Amino acid sequence: MYELAVQRDFVAQHFLVGGDWGPENEWHSHHYRVEVCFTADELDQHGYLVDIVDVEQNLDEMVAGYKDKTLNDLPDFDGLNPSIEHFCRIFCVGMDERLDAPNITTIKVTIWENDIAWAAYRLERD
Repeated sequence: MYELAVQRDFVAQHFLVGGDWGPENEWHSHHYRVEVCFTADELDQHGYLVDIVDVEQNLDEMVAGYKDKTLNDLPDFDGLNPSIEHFCRIFCVGMDERLDAPNITTIKVTIWENDIAWAAYRLERD
């Protein structure tokens, strides 16, 4: 099984809704770190799991859509509490829709909201 991962850092804001979570209910920033990890049993015809340049370009475009924005205001989070768990799923599905790499079996997105707290979402591809 092969694995390849790429990370990016960015700052975005949010506030949690639907419960009493103290300061988390107030608008605040996080310095997020996102890691997108791909797995595959086989490499492509070039000996790649996935074209890392393509991954970096798509990751940069996705990060640009969240960087310096309030997650609550974005259509991706419409009707959702902008939790880190939802953020991982949204990011993972977005990456899956962007990449044309049929050999990839799973995509896993891990997002850290600080040095000690993270969440992850794994999408199994058919």
